[in-house]
Amino acid sequence: MASELQVGVVAPDGQVWQGEAVSVIVRTTEGDIGIQRNHEPVMAAMMPCAAEVVASDGRREIIAVGGGFISVYDNRVSLLSETASLAGEVSPQEADKELAEMQPKVDSAEMTDQDWRRYHQLEAQLKAGERYAQLHGQASEIAA
Repeated sequence: MASELQVGVVAPDGQVWQGEAVSVIVRTTEGDIGIQRNHEPVMAAMMPCAAEVVASDGRREIIAVGGGFISVYDNRVSLLSETASLAGEVSPQEADKELAEMQPKVDSAEMTDQDWRRYHQLEAQLKAGERYAQLHGQASEIAA
């Protein structure tokens, strides 16, 4: 029996993060869920969010996920997402800029399903970038 969670975060373009962890927090359609060792089996739809993985060595990995599914079984956690990026690799400033550019379409109700998916992915990137900045003592340059 594994003493830690075996976690994998996968997007269509490949593995984003993999390793042992103490806990995982993601947002599902029912709300936030925290997973620790010996959690009951779960399969749930995941909302775009800033997923947080506390690795076995204490590092906190923040991952922008664009929705998808979480599967938990026998101390194995899989996050399967349309898009996923490590927070240190995304630019909250770029996400904020693109969100602002999309605002006229939001206001005029001209958003397609694809536009909404992108909008929510950008929100997840923005949240992940802000959380990453908090954890690493960096000032966020995004205006609230």
